[in-house]
Amino acid sequence: MPPTVETPESVTRPVNLRVREDIRDLIDRAAQSLGKSRSEFMIDAARRAAEDALLDQTLVRVDRQTYDYFLQVLDQPPGGEGFERLMRADIPWKV
Repeated sequence: MPPTVETPESVTRPVNLRVREDIRDLIDRAAQSLGKSRSEFMIDAARRAAEDALLDQTLVRVDRQTYDYFLQVLDQPPGGEGFERLMRADIPWKV
């Protein structure tokens, strides 16, 4: 078997956390329900939270005309056939 080449993405580093016992137990139960280890579960959850935080900071640049149109659309009350159908739909949590 050829030797593996370490890339910056493949190098792991330890992260130490102190957490209350009740929270650790909750994490363990959730991880077990998904068939993951505590570490796998926490890494996945932290990665998703990090991606969400960065995506929430996304800046979209548009010209003045596009921005003005965007504000105009936001200022209009909702309406139309799709909106009316949505408002007539059953509310799942009240059925």
